[in-house]
Amino acid sequence: QVQLVESGGGLGQAGGSLTLSCAASGSNFSILTTGWYRQAPGKQRELVARIISGGTENYAESVKGRFTISRDSPKNTVLLQMNNLKPEDTAVYYCYMNIIGRGILGDYWGQGTQVTVSS
Repeated sequence: QVQLVESGGGLGQAGGSLTLSCAASGSNFSILTTGWYRQAPGKQRELVARIISGGTENYAESVKGRFTISRDSPKNTVLLQMNNLKPEDTAVYYCYMNIIGRGILGDYWGQGTQVTVSS
């Protein structure tokens, strides 16, 4: 089974930067679409950024110009570079991947990683 492992969360300062990483275990599969969601206290989970296998990227308006999503397909890894952090970026961030391969197909989620931004 595929497992997604997230890293890079923690405490950041307003105006600072953090990089989140999500790596899928296993082999012999392809990642079609991958991205990041986040959920802040008292709010619905929202899409932050995603990238399709063809390279198309989408970002929430609140993070455009500050966050950048990228992927390293040979390493089955997706990154989220977060610059110019704001306190409102505080949330639990979840990686997801839509995967196709021999005997596997569907959506997979990371365990979530806390990002806290102090003012």
